[in-house]
Amino acid sequence: MLKCASVYTLEIDNPEIALQEIKTMLEEKITLLKHSIGIVLCHPEFISSGVMSFLGEHLPFDLVGSTTSSQAVNEETGELILTIFVMTSDDVQFRAGVTDALEEDLSAPVNAAWQKVSAEVPDLPKLALLFSPLILKHTGDAYINAWKHVIPDVPVFGMIAIDDTTTFEGVETIYNGKSYRNAMPFVLCYGNINPRFLVGTLPVDKTTLYRGEITKSSGPFVQEINNLKAYQYFENIGFVGKNAASESFFFSPFAIYQKERKDYDGVPVVRGHAAFMEDGTAIFRGDVDEGATFALLRVDADDVLSTTRQIVERINELPDVNGALLFPCIGRRMMTMITSPFAELEMAKKVINPEIPFMIGYAGGEICPTSVKEGVPVNRFHNYSLVILIV
Repeated sequence: MLKCASVYTLEIDNPEIALQEIKTMLEEKITLLKHSIGIVLCHPEFISSGVMSFLGEHLPFDLVGSTTSSQAVNEETGELILTIFVMTSDDVQFRAGVTDALEEDLSAPVNAAWQKVSAEVPDLPKLALLFSPLILKHTGDAYINAWKHVIPDVPVFGMIAIDDTTTFEGVETIYNGKSYRNAMPFVLCYGNINPRFLVGTLPVDKTTLYRGEITKSSGPFVQEINNLKAYQYFENIGFVGKNAASESFFFSPFAIYQKERKDYDGVPVVRGHAAFMEDGTAIFRGDVDEGATFALLRVDADDVLSTTRQIVERINELPDVNGALLFPCIGRRMMTMITSPFAELEMAKKVINPEIPFMIGYAGGEICPTSVKEGVPVNRFHNYSLVILIV
């Protein structure tokens, strides 16, 4: 049996008070069993104030997570808040760890961390939770691919760390109270756990007239669209001009149909555009396969909130739900700011069954399977989406 609880503190100045608040909530909500783990999200100031490190030293379970811009649990929503989603069980084992610093090669530090954490466990985990650092030269696909070599056919769920600044100066990942700029904490889950996944993306039927085929690409770098240089293609349709992209272009998500993937399950992923290179190559915020087709989306805050409601309602329909982790893209927050900085978080709180412990926090990119068929997951990196893990 797996039990869950979500707890929080607003105490950012006094570590002892923060710890007592967390412990009191835990005692009221849950009895810790043989194995426990805490997934933590916090504003960066909880790190600089020393609260995060104090909690890591004094709570009776590993803490794994990252900074975020804003978040919510069942009872509270905010920016200057620290939340913990606790999972505890007698027959589910959690093994937590953190990689060494990630540089150009992700495979070596991931493999070393895997070998260290899994050395005494003969079986593959049932689930892997990843909290990836924000390293702009790596997309989320790179993190998934690095882990795929050591845990093939294991569902992977997680996020890229983010904060509430425009320069990302406070973005860090967290492992047992220590924070990292370029290391990846993770949790491997073994035993009697039944993870289920939901992906809510923007309405892919609300498109512009402009569609194209990726005729030359490598990872997130798209060199040609419809056999034209990427910049020339977007210039021809009026989205860029005078060597600069229009504001509307940067806020136009792309629905990508990855037709060339052998494991493509028919579910489109959404990509955001990052920049253009001097040679006209377009850089996206995730891999775009050569041969894929795309459509530009025209969406607004109402579309974000309607998809949030639709996907969160599905949690309530599932059987045997012990708890839920929700990671929406920071781009969704930007699109709903005109309504409220907490509009999507409050929507999730309003819709989800109050008896279900949950935690929701914004991500700089989302990692979640789009499907799991015959035990084989199709792990994907997403932009502009809301991904959900149900346990």
